[in-house]
Amino acid sequence: MSLNCTAASGTTICWIRIVGGVCRFGDRKRPITVRTLEWTRTVLTPAQLDCGKDQRPITGLTQPEAAALAKALGGRLPRSVEWEWAAAGSTGRAYPWGDDPPCARRANLRGGPGHATPVGAYPEGATPDGLLDMAGNVWEWTSSSTLGDGYVLRGASHDSPGLYAKSTFLNAAPAELASDGIGFRVVRQP
Repeated sequence: MSLNCTAASGTTICWIRIVGGVCRFGDRKRPITVRTLEWTRTVLTPAQLDCGKDQRPITGLTQPEAAALAKALGGRLPRSVEWEWAAAGSTGRAYPWGDDPPCARRANLRGGPGHATPVGAYPEGATPDGLLDMAGNVWEWTSSSTLGDGYVLRGASHDSPGLYAKSTFLNAAPAELASDGIGFRVVRQP
């Protein structure tokens, strides 16, 4: 794991380098090569962008708005296959933390608080590389489009059942949807 923390107007965004490789993508395990990228350690928060002290995820943005903000920060939204690679790793973990099922110590899912919580509140759910909140809390926009002007969502939300926390699970939403259950993280070239 390689941490690189940069300041955005006096606040800190931590970046983690995820070494690329061949992702066995989806339930069919289709091999797709993924490049090495730096990832924001968590979904972004207002505090990380010097927009207050709130440590909960930024939500309520459409996919184009999230993509524009990611670009303004020097990166972009991850592709669905990149997200899965970061969550499942080279071993194909069932969940971002490993193969053990979800529990209240690992992820904010249905049956938990019932709302988004501060990022990093579930450290036992971290990936081996140190990415936090890859399952639960809020869905995450990706740059992968779907039929009908939609985009793939990954990661599950605070209202999702445990099945949705699987590293291979994906969802979709219309690009113009602005929801309190969808946030985003940023990737960039190292």
